[in-house]
Amino acid sequence: MKMIDVSRRLGPDTPVWPGDTPYRYQLSWSMEETGSVNVGQVEMSVHTGTHVDAPYHFDSNGEKMIDLPLDIYMGKAIVLDVSNATEVTASLLEGFSLDGAERVLLKTDTWKEGEPFPETIPSIHPDAASYLASHGVRLLGVDVPSVDPLDSKELAAHHALHTHSIHILEGLNLEGVTPGLYELTALPLPIVEGDGSPVRAVLRYYE
Repeated sequence: MKMIDVSRRLGPDTPVWPGDTPYRYQLSWSMEETGSVNVGQVEMSVHTGTHVDAPYHFDSNGEKMIDLPLDIYMGKAIVLDVSNATEVTASLLEGFSLDGAERVLLKTDTWKEGEPFPETIPSIHPDAASYLASHGVRLLGVDVPSVDPLDSKELAAHHALHTHSIHILEGLNLEGVTPGLYELTALPLPIVEGDGSPVRAVLRYYE
C-alpha cells in the first residue's frame, strides 16, 4: 500500500497566519530530570499547517470540532490541478470530471513546503460551492492557508461552503501529487471547544 503524506511539517520554521500563535515545541521534563522519559509540550494555533476549519471558526453559532462526523475526513477524494487559476469558480470546475468523489482537493501549486506565509493566494469563488454541492461534494481541500482571499473579512467562500454543507481542509502539501483519484485520511483531533484542528493528511491510491 503506497501512502503519500500531504501534511505540512510542524517545526520552528512553520509559517503561521500573521499575528497568530507561532508554533513552539519544548521539553517540559527531560530524561535527566525524570530519570526515565522526555516529555514535551506544543504551543500553536489550531490553524497551523494542515488543518480543518470547524463552522465555529467563522460562525459563533456553528458546530465545533467535537460535533463533526469523522467520515467527512475519510474516503474517496479527487485531486484537481488548478495551478493556472487565480480564482476557482464554478465555470472553471465545470472543466473537470468529479467522478462521484465526495472530497475534492485543489492543487494550486502556489505555496511550496518551506516557503514563508504567502502574500496572495488563489481563492474560491462562492459560486463554486453550489456547483460542488450539486455533485455531492462534502469536503473541499486546498494547498493554501484559506479558501478566501487573505485580506477578506466577509469570508464569502467559507460561508458559501458552509451553507452547502461542505467542510474545509486547508494547508495541504500537494507538491508532486498527480491529479486523480485517491483515498484520503485527514482526521481531526476531538477538541471539544475547537474552531479547528491540525490533521495528519494522507493519500493512498484509490482501488
